[in-house]
Amino acid sequence: MRRMDGFQKTLLVFMTLLAIFMAMPIVYIFNHAFKPYHELFAYPPTFWVRTPTLDNWFDLIAAAQQSFVPFTRYLFNSIVVAVCMVAATVLISSMSAYPLSKHRFKGKKLLFSAIVLSLMFAPEAVGIPRYLVISKLGLMNHFLGHIVPSLAMPVGVFLMKQFMDQVPDDLIEAAKLDGAREFTIFARIVMPVCMPAVATIAILTFQATWGDAGPSALYMQDETLKTLPFYIDSLTNGLANAVAGQGRAAMATMLMFLVNFIIFLTLQKKVIDTMAHSGIK
Repeated sequence: MRRMDGFQKTLLVFMTLLAIFMAMPIVYIFNHAFKPYHELFAYPPTFWVRTPTLDNWFDLIAAAQQSFVPFTRYLFNSIVVAVCMVAATVLISSMSAYPLSKHRFKGKKLLFSAIVLSLMFAPEAVGIPRYLVISKLGLMNHFLGHIVPSLAMPVGVFLMKQFMDQVPDDLIEAAKLDGAREFTIFARIVMPVCMPAVATIAILTFQATWGDAGPSALYMQDETLKTLPFYIDSLTNGLANAVAGQGRAAMATMLMFLVNFIIFLTLQKKVIDTMAHSGIK
Protein backbone atom coordinates (compact mmCIF):
# COMPACT_ATOMS: atom_id res chain seq x y z
CA MET A 1 0.00 0.00 0.00
CA ARG A 2 2.87 2.39 0.76
CA ARG A 3 4.29 1.96 -2.75
CA MET A 4 0.96 2.81 -4.41
CA ASP A 5 0.29 6.29 -5.70
CA GLY A 6 -3.02 8.10 -5.24
CA PHE A 7 -4.56 6.77 -8.45
CA GLN A 8 -3.74 3.15 -7.61
CA LYS A 9 -5.19 3.49 -4.11
CA THR A 10 -8.38 5.04 -5.51
CA LEU A 11 -8.64 2.28 -8.09
CA LEU A 12 -8.12 -0.37 -5.40
CA VAL A 13 -10.91 1.11 -3.26
CA PHE A 14 -13.23 1.35 -6.28
CA MET A 15 -12.57 -2.26 -7.36
CA THR A 16 -13.08 -3.50 -3.79
CA LEU A 17 -16.44 -1.76 -3.57
CA LEU A 18 -17.38 -3.12 -7.00
CA ALA A 19 -16.42 -6.66 -5.93
CA ILE A 20 -18.57 -6.35 -2.79
CA PHE A 21 -21.50 -5.10 -4.89
CA MET A 22 -21.15 -8.00 -7.35
CA ALA A 23 -20.97 -10.51 -4.47
CA MET A 24 -24.28 -9.34 -3.00
CA PRO A 25 -26.48 -11.67 -5.14
CA ILE A 26 -24.38 -14.64 -4.04
CA VAL A 27 -24.71 -13.66 -0.38
CA TYR A 28 -28.45 -13.16 -0.87
CA ILE A 29 -28.91 -16.67 -2.32
CA PHE A 30 -27.30 -18.25 0.75
CA ASN A 31 -29.23 -16.01 3.14
CA HIS A 32 -32.53 -16.62 1.37
CA ALA A 33 -32.18 -20.40 1.65
CA PHE A 34 -32.10 -20.29 5.46
CA LYS A 35 -34.93 -17.81 6.02
CA PRO A 36 -38.06 -18.96 7.86
CA TYR A 37 -41.42 -18.37 6.20
CA HIS A 38 -42.17 -15.12 7.98
CA GLU A 39 -38.90 -13.67 6.62
CA LEU A 40 -39.36 -15.05 3.11
CA PHE A 41 -42.55 -13.00 2.74
CA ALA A 42 -41.64 -10.04 4.93
CA TYR A 43 -42.41 -6.58 3.56
CA PRO A 44 -40.20 -4.76 2.97
CA PRO A 45 -37.98 -7.75 2.16
CA THR A 46 -34.83 -8.24 4.25
CA PHE A 47 -31.39 -8.92 2.82
CA TRP A 48 -29.86 -10.65 5.85
CA VAL A 49 -31.50 -13.61 7.53
CA ARG A 50 -32.36 -12.78 11.16
CA THR A 51 -33.33 -16.19 12.53
CA PRO A 52 -31.63 -18.85 10.36
CA THR A 53 -33.38 -22.20 10.23
CA LEU A 54 -32.95 -25.62 8.59
CA ASP A 55 -36.69 -26.06 8.14
CA ASN A 56 -36.38 -25.43 4.41
CA TRP A 57 -33.83 -28.25 4.15
CA PHE A 58 -36.07 -30.70 6.00
CA ASP A 59 -39.03 -29.56 3.91
CA LEU A 60 -37.05 -30.24 0.73
CA ILE A 61 -36.11 -33.74 1.93
CA ALA A 62 -39.72 -34.47 2.86
CA ALA A 63 -40.95 -33.32 -0.55
CA ALA A 64 -38.33 -35.49 -2.26
CA GLN A 65 -39.41 -38.56 -0.29
CA GLN A 66 -43.04 -38.02 -1.24
CA SER A 67 -42.24 -37.64 -4.93
CA PHE A 68 -43.30 -40.39 -7.34
CA VAL A 69 -39.77 -40.42 -8.80
CA PRO A 70 -36.91 -40.45 -6.25
CA PHE A 71 -34.87 -37.28 -5.90
CA THR A 72 -31.71 -39.29 -6.59
CA ARG A 73 -33.05 -40.21 -10.03
CA TYR A 74 -33.32 -36.54 -11.04
CA LEU A 75 -29.84 -35.93 -9.64
CA PHE A 76 -28.40 -38.92 -11.49
CA ASN A 77 -29.93 -37.77 -14.77
CA SER A 78 -28.50 -34.27 -14.32
CA ILE A 79 -25.00 -35.57 -13.55
CA VAL A 80 -24.97 -37.94 -16.54
CA VAL A 81 -26.29 -35.27 -18.91
CA ALA A 82 -23.82 -32.64 -17.64
CA VAL A 83 -20.80 -34.97 -17.91
CA CYS A 84 -21.77 -36.15 -21.41
CA MET A 85 -22.44 -32.60 -22.55
CA VAL A 86 -19.09 -31.30 -21.25
CA ALA A 87 -17.12 -34.12 -22.87
CA ALA A 88 -18.99 -33.95 -26.19
CA THR A 89 -18.91 -30.14 -26.44
CA VAL A 90 -15.18 -29.91 -25.70
CA LEU A 91 -14.44 -32.64 -28.27
CA ILE A 92 -16.65 -31.17 -30.99
CA SER A 93 -15.49 -27.58 -30.40
CA SER A 94 -11.80 -28.50 -30.46
CA MET A 95 -12.06 -30.76 -33.51
CA SER A 96 -14.07 -28.10 -35.35
CA ALA A 97 -11.62 -25.34 -34.48
CA TYR A 98 -8.50 -27.28 -35.52
CA PRO A 99 -9.12 -27.26 -39.31
CA LEU A 100 -10.37 -23.67 -39.12
CA SER A 101 -7.08 -22.66 -37.52
CA LYS A 102 -4.45 -24.93 -39.10
CA HIS A 103 -5.82 -26.03 -42.47
CA ARG A 104 -6.60 -24.25 -45.72
CA PHE A 105 -9.77 -25.01 -47.66
CA LYS A 106 -12.33 -23.16 -49.72
CA GLY A 107 -14.97 -21.32 -47.75
CA LYS A 108 -12.92 -21.30 -44.56
CA LYS A 109 -13.44 -17.60 -43.83
CA LEU A 110 -17.11 -17.78 -44.76
CA LEU A 111 -17.64 -20.75 -42.44
CA PHE A 112 -15.90 -19.06 -39.53
CA SER A 113 -17.89 -15.87 -40.15
CA ALA A 114 -21.11 -17.90 -40.03
CA ILE A 115 -20.04 -19.42 -36.69
CA VAL A 116 -19.28 -15.98 -35.25
CA LEU A 117 -22.58 -14.66 -36.64
CA SER A 118 -24.47 -17.45 -34.89
CA LEU A 119 -23.35 -15.99 -31.55
CA MET A 120 -25.92 -13.24 -32.12
CA PHE A 121 -28.90 -15.62 -32.03
CA ALA A 122 -30.67 -16.11 -28.71
CA PRO A 123 -31.61 -19.70 -27.76
CA GLU A 124 -35.30 -18.79 -28.06
CA ALA A 125 -34.81 -17.99 -31.75
CA VAL A 126 -33.92 -21.62 -32.54
CA GLY A 127 -36.37 -23.24 -30.13
CA ILE A 128 -38.87 -24.33 -32.79
CA PRO A 129 -36.25 -25.63 -35.29
CA ARG A 130 -34.62 -27.61 -32.48
CA TYR A 131 -37.93 -29.16 -31.51
CA LEU A 132 -38.63 -30.16 -35.11
CA VAL A 133 -35.14 -31.69 -35.52
CA ILE A 134 -35.45 -33.69 -32.30
CA SER A 135 -38.90 -34.87 -33.34
CA LYS A 136 -37.75 -35.93 -36.82
CA LEU A 137 -34.74 -37.77 -35.37
CA GLY A 138 -37.02 -39.76 -33.09
CA LEU A 139 -35.34 -38.52 -29.91
CA MET A 140 -38.51 -37.45 -28.15
CA ASN A 141 -38.65 -39.17 -24.76
CA HIS A 142 -35.08 -40.41 -25.29
CA PHE A 143 -32.05 -39.63 -23.14
CA LEU A 144 -30.18 -38.24 -26.16
CA GLY A 145 -32.83 -35.53 -26.35
CA HIS A 146 -31.02 -33.81 -23.48
CA ILE A 147 -27.68 -33.84 -25.30
CA VAL A 148 -28.15 -33.46 -29.06
CA PRO A 149 -29.90 -30.04 -29.12
CA SER A 150 -26.99 -28.26 -27.41
CA LEU A 151 -23.96 -29.99 -28.91
CA ALA A 152 -23.19 -27.07 -31.23
CA MET A 153 -21.49 -24.34 -29.18
CA PRO A 154 -20.26 -21.46 -31.38
CA VAL A 155 -18.50 -19.65 -28.53
CA GLY A 156 -16.54 -22.85 -27.84
CA VAL A 157 -15.35 -23.08 -31.45
CA PHE A 158 -14.38 -19.39 -31.38
CA LEU A 159 -12.35 -19.67 -28.17
CA MET A 160 -10.59 -22.84 -29.31
CA LYS A 161 -9.66 -21.34 -32.67
CA GLN A 162 -8.19 -18.24 -31.04
CA PHE A 163 -5.99 -20.40 -28.82
CA MET A 164 -4.97 -22.72 -31.66
CA ASP A 165 -3.88 -19.70 -33.69
CA GLN A 166 -1.10 -19.21 -31.11
CA VAL A 167 0.54 -22.52 -32.05
CA PRO A 168 3.28 -21.75 -34.66
CA ASP A 169 2.66 -23.33 -38.04
CA ASP A 170 6.38 -24.11 -38.26
CA LEU A 171 6.06 -26.36 -35.22
CA ILE A 172 3.28 -28.32 -36.90
CA GLU A 173 5.27 -28.62 -40.14
CA ALA A 174 8.27 -29.89 -38.18
CA ALA A 175 6.08 -32.49 -36.51
CA LYS A 176 4.79 -33.65 -39.90
CA LEU A 177 8.36 -33.98 -41.19
CA ASP A 178 9.13 -36.17 -38.18
CA GLY A 179 6.30 -38.48 -39.19
CA ALA A 180 3.61 -37.29 -36.77
CA ARG A 181 0.07 -37.97 -37.91
CA GLU A 182 -2.72 -35.42 -37.85
CA PHE A 183 -4.32 -36.81 -34.69
CA THR A 184 -0.94 -36.89 -32.90
CA ILE A 185 -0.35 -33.24 -33.75
CA PHE A 186 -3.83 -32.34 -32.57
CA ALA A 187 -3.63 -34.28 -29.29
CA ARG A 188 0.00 -33.75 -28.25
CA ILE A 189 0.96 -30.36 -29.68
CA VAL A 190 -2.17 -28.25 -30.17
CA MET A 191 -4.45 -29.33 -27.32
CA PRO A 192 -1.96 -28.78 -24.44
CA VAL A 193 -1.79 -25.11 -25.43
CA CYS A 194 -5.57 -24.86 -25.35
CA MET A 195 -6.21 -26.21 -21.85
CA PRO A 196 -7.38 -22.81 -20.48
CA ALA A 197 -9.94 -22.65 -23.29
CA VAL A 198 -10.97 -26.25 -22.59
CA ALA A 199 -11.60 -25.38 -18.93
CA THR A 200 -13.64 -22.32 -19.91
CA ILE A 201 -15.76 -24.27 -22.39
CA ALA A 202 -16.30 -26.97 -19.77
CA ILE A 203 -17.51 -24.40 -17.23
CA LEU A 204 -19.83 -22.66 -19.69
CA THR A 205 -21.27 -25.96 -20.89
CA PHE A 206 -21.76 -27.29 -17.37
CA GLN A 207 -23.48 -24.12 -16.21
CA ALA A 208 -25.80 -24.06 -19.21
CA THR A 209 -26.65 -27.76 -18.87
CA TRP A 210 -26.89 -28.01 -15.09
CA GLY A 211 -29.55 -25.31 -14.80
CA ASP A 212 -31.51 -25.98 -18.00
CA ALA A 213 -34.98 -27.44 -17.51
CA GLY A 214 -35.98 -26.87 -21.16
CA PRO A 215 -35.19 -30.33 -22.63
CA SER A 216 -37.04 -32.09 -19.80
CA ALA A 217 -40.11 -29.94 -20.33
CA LEU A 218 -40.09 -30.03 -24.14
CA TYR A 219 -38.72 -33.43 -25.14
CA MET A 220 -39.37 -35.75 -22.18
CA GLN A 221 -42.72 -37.24 -21.22
CA ASP A 222 -41.26 -40.01 -19.08
CA GLU A 223 -40.73 -38.60 -15.58
CA THR A 224 -37.72 -40.87 -14.96
CA LEU A 225 -35.83 -39.17 -17.81
CA LYS A 226 -36.19 -35.64 -16.47
CA THR A 227 -33.43 -33.73 -14.71
CA LEU A 228 -32.99 -31.92 -11.41
CA PRO A 229 -33.74 -28.37 -12.71
CA PHE A 230 -37.15 -29.54 -13.90
CA TYR A 231 -37.87 -31.06 -10.48
CA ILE A 232 -36.88 -27.83 -8.74
CA ASP A 233 -39.17 -25.84 -11.04
CA SER A 234 -41.99 -28.22 -10.20
CA LEU A 235 -41.61 -27.61 -6.46
CA THR A 236 -43.77 -24.50 -6.71
CA ASN A 237 -45.34 -24.70 -10.18
CA GLY A 238 -48.77 -26.23 -10.35
CA LEU A 239 -49.39 -26.10 -6.62
CA ALA A 240 -52.70 -24.79 -5.36
CA ASN A 241 -50.76 -22.73 -2.83
CA ALA A 242 -47.35 -21.82 -4.23
CA VAL A 243 -46.46 -20.11 -0.96
CA ALA A 244 -45.93 -23.49 0.69
CA GLY A 245 -43.14 -24.37 -1.72
CA GLN A 246 -41.09 -21.20 -1.55
CA GLY A 247 -38.88 -22.35 1.32
CA ARG A 248 -37.90 -25.64 -0.28
CA ALA A 249 -37.46 -23.90 -3.65
CA ALA A 250 -35.05 -21.40 -2.05
CA MET A 251 -33.00 -24.23 -0.54
CA ALA A 252 -32.98 -26.20 -3.80
CA THR A 253 -31.88 -23.11 -5.73
CA MET A 254 -28.97 -22.63 -3.36
CA LEU A 255 -27.90 -26.27 -3.79
CA MET A 256 -28.04 -25.93 -7.58
CA PHE A 257 -26.03 -22.74 -7.46
CA LEU A 258 -23.48 -24.20 -5.04
CA VAL A 259 -22.29 -26.77 -7.57
CA ASN A 260 -21.65 -24.11 -10.22
CA PHE A 261 -20.00 -21.86 -7.65
CA ILE A 262 -17.52 -24.52 -6.52
CA ILE A 263 -16.60 -25.50 -10.09
CA PHE A 264 -16.07 -21.88 -11.10
CA LEU A 265 -13.86 -21.18 -8.06
CA THR A 266 -11.80 -24.26 -8.87
CA LEU A 267 -11.20 -23.30 -12.52
CA GLN A 268 -11.39 -19.51 -12.40
CA LYS A 269 -7.67 -19.06 -13.23
CA LYS A 270 -8.17 -20.95 -16.49
CA VAL A 271 -11.13 -18.72 -17.35
CA ILE A 272 -9.07 -15.56 -16.75
CA ASP A 273 -6.27 -16.93 -18.95
CA THR A 274 -8.78 -17.66 -21.69
CA MET A 275 -10.25 -14.18 -21.69
CA ALA A 276 -6.76 -12.66 -21.64
CA HIS A 277 -5.55 -14.58 -24.71
CA SER A 278 -8.67 -15.23 -26.79
CA GLY A 279 -8.27 -11.96 -28.68
CA ILE A 280 -4.45 -11.83 -28.80
CA LYS A 281 -2.24 -13.60 -31.33
